[in-house]
Amino acid sequence: MLPARPGSAVAAAAAVPHHVQVGPARRSTYHHGNLPAALTDAATEMARSGGPDAVVLRAAARAAGVSAAAAYRHFADHGELLSAVRHRALEALAAAMRASLESGEPLADPAQESVRRLRALGSAYIGFALGDPGLFRTAFCRPDQPVADVTAQVAAHGPFALLSGVLDELVEHGVLDPGRRPGAEIPVWSAVHGLATLLLDGPLALLPPAERAAAIDRTSDFVLNGITGPPPAAARPPDGG
Repeated sequence: MLPARPGSAVAAAAAVPHHVQVGPARRSTYHHGNLPAALTDAATEMARSGGPDAVVLRAAARAAGVSAAAAYRHFADHGELLSAVRHRALEALAAAMRASLESGEPLADPAQESVRRLRALGSAYIGFALGDPGLFRTAFCRPDQPVADVTAQVAAHGPFALLSGVLDELVEHGVLDPGRRPGAEIPVWSAVHGLATLLLDGPLALLPPAERAAAIDRTSDFVLNGITGPPPAAARPPDGG
């Protein structure tokens, strides 16, 4: 999930914010059909505009044109609605990342192509964070769900699964040592997510475009070197051991 180098097509995607449409366009009133979906549509637009704190069940009911009582028949509380929106946000992020794998000109060398795909995932991840900040923040808010349920959801459908697949490609094509593969998702995802957060909500948000691109490129190189470099030397035994 590494950002691409500045100047490439995927780097441009990270530099220029873009939006991913989630669900059907919001309707001003609800007349028939799937009310839970209509409420989730309305709440997703709230999250897009203001992040997870903007999601309010009663406001979603008003936007869908139904009473609060009708809404509560489908979502017991704010937490259930936010969980549904969070799932939508994760799907949108995964869709942006998936699209990055399907775009761009494949490289003839399989090893280089697997590296290009890893960089494309990172570029799409950062591009989504900068282009749809409300949904990005919502995707990673703390939901009122058991940790096991959240972990299973992310692992099965979200960025984690896409990253895992490309890391497997790196092993298959001889870029990543099989011994370094287990758990590689965690440091790669952590680095890219950390950079995205710093660019969005941290001090790096003040960087001008050229310096932002350089930060993305530098992080890309560091992470790629870290996961594909030689294994760290074994710890020395205690003196006299």
